[in-house]
Amino acid sequence: MRSLIEKYFNIHINNTTISTEIRAGVATFLTMGYIIVVNPLILKDAGMPFHAVLFATSMVSCISSVLMGLVANLPFALAPGMGLNAFFTYTLVGGGTPWQVALGGF
Repeated sequence: MRSLIEKYFNIHINNTTISTEIRAGVATFLTMGYIIVVNPLILKDAGMPFHAVLFATSMVSCISSVLMGLVANLPFALAPGMGLNAFFTYTLVGGGTPWQVALGGF
């Protein structure tokens, strides 16, 4: 008898196993885990509080990735875009705009 998880995620139809999906999830987390630290370091250069950005980055990445898996039933991990954050920090704020004003423009 197939479990509820196997039925919901179509494990057999997609020709995979739960253990394979767990290993893939761990590998994906390790691959994109650097964003959780690098993103706050970039935004800290703009004057934003490191610990607040660290918390926000972690929560947004977690919630959006879980929703992508449960609601959309797609195996995509989501996290903030680092290119846009670098533009924000080094172009807008680096050009003299206060981070609060630049953030309001986004």
